[in-house]
Amino acid sequence: MPGVTGDHYFTAEPTSAAQPREIEFSVAGRDYTLVSAAGVFSADRLDPGTAVLLRKGELPAADATGPLLDVGCGFGPITCVLATAAPSAPVWAVDVNERAREFTAANAARVGAAERVRVAAPDDVPADLRFAQIWSNPPIRIGKAELHELLLRWLPRLAPDGVAWLVVARHLGGDSLHRWLVEQGWQVDRHASQKGYRVLRVTR
Repeated sequence: MPGVTGDHYFTAEPTSAAQPREIEFSVAGRDYTLVSAAGVFSADRLDPGTAVLLRKGELPAADATGPLLDVGCGFGPITCVLATAAPSAPVWAVDVNERAREFTAANAARVGAAERVRVAAPDDVPADLRFAQIWSNPPIRIGKAELHELLLRWLPRLAPDGVAWLVVARHLGGDSLHRWLVEQGWQVDRHASQKGYRVLRVTR
């Protein structure tokens, strides 16, 4: 994985030197310049799957009130785009990686959303909180059992009329994940396919 040496992006406390670097990308006509670091998912660029998700998923409306959730936030590109698209909505950014959380918080400040972005370890999200939208480029490489456990933890946190947007590479099991979600009782629509990625729209 680019930018990851001794640490994995799902390491809780990376020990490699951070070596911060700027990442530039555009979504929905807005340019972003965020800061990433070694030991964080896709440290050297906007991950291609994340790019497809942000391009093909339906971003929240400007008047959306949330709350919104980014699962596996990395350095925060999804969080920052959601916070910009919905300037009144609180956005929760969750990651097991301490360095990822630090950089997400810094990037939220960069886009003027520090007061609305709550960066948290998974266990620090209030148990009774329900989300209008959940967005994730889930960490496929943690393994199928762990991935299923992660989704079974967060998807039930959708509000009754909520929607989750997921992106998964087809060659890493995008279609089998689609079938598994259906087997778990979720409504799943393959909303888009681009560059080998599936964008899945998941509802109750």
